[in-house]
Amino acid sequence: MRTVFLPCAAAALFLLGRATASGDPGQEPVLQVRIINFNFETVRVTWSPRRYSGTNLTFVYKLSSDEASRPCCNYIVHESHTAGCLLEARKDEILCFSLGNGTDILFRKCEWISAYLKPSSPEDLSFRWHEDAVTVTCSDLPYKRLLYEIQYKSIFDTEWQSKEGETCNVTIQGLDSEKCYFFRARVKTLESSYGSDTYPSDWSKVTHQQRGELRDSCREKKLFPKFILICGMIALLTVSLLLLSLWKVRRLHKCLMPSVPDPKLTFPGLFELHRGNFQEWIKDTQNVSHVAKTEATEQECVPEETLVVQLQKAEAEMPIVTTGPLCPPTEGEEASGDASPVACQPPQRGEVVSLGGFTFVMTDNSYMLL
Repeated sequence: MRTVFLPCAAAALFLLGRATASGDPGQEPVLQVRIINFNFETVRVTWSPRRYSGTNLTFVYKLSSDEASRPCCNYIVHESHTAGCLLEARKDEILCFSLGNGTDILFRKCEWISAYLKPSSPEDLSFRWHEDAVTVTCSDLPYKRLLYEIQYKSIFDTEWQSKEGETCNVTIQGLDSEKCYFFRARVKTLESSYGSDTYPSDWSKVTHQQRGELRDSCREKKLFPKFILICGMIALLTVSLLLLSLWKVRRLHKCLMPSVPDPKLTFPGLFELHRGNFQEWIKDTQNVSHVAKTEATEQECVPEETLVVQLQKAEAEMPIVTTGPLCPPTEGEEASGDASPVACQPPQRGEVVSLGGFTFVMTDNSYMLL
């Protein structure tokens, strides 16, 4: 959409060149007309150009302070056709205007411009903090019977909250100065004084406040690392619990259902050579075991080391006189017929040891070497 403002002389020439005849002269069509009074400074009257395609309508108006009617000097042009008019307003006056197509009058109306008032946005917002409350102030507009609406929310709120006052001096209670808040303001008219056709002002620029100081934005820098730390700890704890539960489940599964050994490792060749025929496998295994046992026996048949029995020299040289079954007489003694007058004394402080058909007398000082 392109808006063009034409001065009075140019507007007159433009209308003479673009005006065309209207439809039925006996029937007055209905136009959609919108009036906005911008803070008692400018009045904008617009109408729908599509209702009269290819037609430029003329706007003639008169304020209560004017002596005579006059045509519009600042037309709003849309798609090469007149779509509105801008008027200067100095105070609350009665505006009478008419819209015509050539000599045909299509629309006529007289209204107080205050009935279509749209105040200007609040400016120069200031904040004064005290404990858990803040007072928002700004410059009041030069006319009365207005409502100043202050909206606010924190970074934890999803919707705006409102507080209104008849002057731009609004105190909001129950705030936390440690939090960062968004503030914005606008001005509305009292319906009882201005009617229902007025418009609220545009919202002021959003202001950020925290700890009584102005902020560029409401990004909580201190909360972000804490959030990351908490999330990391929760994730680590979750993974640890998951690993512990898996270990417990595996251990419980092993206790309840112990692993069965693979018969291929216990019985080699049972499935590979004999296809699971245990009888054939055991015969084959016995033959292999017998040969292995025989080979092992042959390997074990190694002459053992000679048993060496040593006695102390003194004991070996001592004569042993024996008689009786343990001391049989020698051949010389039998031939001579002599009998030793000394009786065969049994070994003293020793033990008799039989080994390989031999009998030994062991004393405390004897030892054997195998």
